[in-house]
Amino acid sequence: MKSIKQLIQSPWLKDNRVLFALWTTLGIVGALAKLKHHNNYDIFRYVFYNTWNSTSLYQPSTDGGYWDTNHYGPFFATIIAPFAVLPTWLGLLLWDVCLAAFLYWAVSMMCKGMPRLKTFTIWFCAHELLTALFMQQFNIAIAAIIILSYYFVEKEREEYATFFIVIGTLVKLYGIVGLAFFFFSRHKTKFITTILLWTAVLIAVPMIFSSPEYQWQQYAEWARSVSGKNEENILSAAQNISIMGMITKIGYGLTEGHSHILSVMHNGAQPNMNNWWVQSFNMLWVIAGGCTIVALGYFRITQWKNKLFRINILATMMMFVVLFSTGSESSGYITPFIGCCIWYCCVPWQRGKWDTALLITTFIISSMSPSDLFPAIIRRDYIQPYALKALPITLVWLRLSYELMTKDYTEKQEVTN
Repeated sequence: MKSIKQLIQSPWLKDNRVLFALWTTLGIVGALAKLKHHNNYDIFRYVFYNTWNSTSLYQPSTDGGYWDTNHYGPFFATIIAPFAVLPTWLGLLLWDVCLAAFLYWAVSMMCKGMPRLKTFTIWFCAHELLTALFMQQFNIAIAAIIILSYYFVEKEREEYATFFIVIGTLVKLYGIVGLAFFFFSRHKTKFITTILLWTAVLIAVPMIFSSPEYQWQQYAEWARSVSGKNEENILSAAQNISIMGMITKIGYGLTEGHSHILSVMHNGAQPNMNNWWVQSFNMLWVIAGGCTIVALGYFRITQWKNKLFRINILATMMMFVVLFSTGSESSGYITPFIGCCIWYCCVPWQRGKWDTALLITTFIISSMSPSDLFPAIIRRDYIQPYALKALPITLVWLRLSYELMTKDYTEKQEVTN
């Protein structure tokens, strides 16, 4: 036990060079493991090629030999362009490394003056980051974008904050949660002005290698794609890993039978969309309830002066955006995992044993369950079919929401004689 404690307290674990090397190495590992099978990256790079050729971004295509279709906004072509023009292996490698480095930079900015939070976040989220890197997921960048939106509002650099908000929104909509930090801004007119300016500029950028008519057409197709995808996600094995997903899938399993839902999730059986539970369950009520809970904590205006309160608002939004989306997938949980680290570290009181137990449970069930280190029978028969990866994060979010509604986040001042 003593040797384990000494290892945990070792200075090299906190060294910024080690921390940076860890995450960038994960980027390399993630890319090398998928050099032969990189379906998501194929979808991403053909967003650029289809834009260049003025062909649809949202129709099934065999150009890259990939399955599924793109669901990112037309602006994504601009982001992926530098990687898409490279040889596939090199583009994939740089893509994963850049995603890891970008998130590392965002976490470093957020943790200025809070080295404990940075060290804990880098190590605690390493496995979850690797899961996302294996899937080449832009969700990694979305996590960074939300963090940077908050950070630059804190630094009174609204022009940078709104830049990231607009990018995140134009690519995957999730970036829009950055608007939650508007009320913390000391320059609200500048915030509104720059967000309008960046929206106009960034919508126009892809027109450089396409045309205005093509771009507007693709935005219309994107809206239809997102709407249709929402319905497909309801009983998807890989999607809707959220609060709504848990409720829907557990109810479906109870009414249709456990063996049936396993056939749907793992054997390609068609779900019964006329199931009375699926038909009667209204996800809007859950979303409305979640928004109400967030608002009850958020609008404790007297607490806004406390930095620890504001950064916990960031944490709750990073959890909310995944927990209340039918598009949530396993590889997107890097975002709420960072939120969990903020929740655990950024309070002016001492965390108790129950909070620590909840954090450990979150790591075991939410992070380790998709891996081969987790018992396969539990993963395949319960965690995946019923979206239980979302359960521990939901409990953390509820705990955080309670604290935001009731706790005083004023930092304790040391009394000196």
